[in-house]
Amino acid sequence: MDDRFENFTVTVLKLGKLVQKIKLFEMESYGLKAIHVMCIYFAGLAPVTAVELCRLTSEDKAAISRALSLLKQKGYITYPAGAYNAEISLTEEGKKLCGFINVRATAAADFAGKDLTDADRAVLYKSLSSIAANLESYYKGLLKNGR
Repeated sequence: MDDRFENFTVTVLKLGKLVQKIKLFEMESYGLKAIHVMCIYFAGLAPVTAVELCRLTSEDKAAISRALSLLKQKGYITYPAGAYNAEISLTEEGKKLCGFINVRATAAADFAGKDLTDADRAVLYKSLSSIAANLESYYKGLLKNGR
């Protein structure tokens, strides 16, 4: 019997849960959660809007809004009050936190892939990207064609 469905879904779910647990553990002393990691990470690459964060993180608008509100309250980000879809930038404290996140994320990724060669890693990421794109296409087809 082909166990692809079970192997794939269980492994992907386990990876997702472990990544969330690591993010939560690393952010605990900051009073932040996993969603804040990605907001800080993407804002650290370049100023970003809430709409862009929704797209980049696959989180809904309400979750991003709550996350940004807390990050602003804690002094990690800044954005103009009342401006619709304004660019979010990191404060100096936010830049320090982003540096910490980048160091810890690199450590986790390096440890996770310690048994992979560069060639293995390239194939893995290419395969995962292909699978994600194919599943997205499959899902869109389901939506288009109905049940």
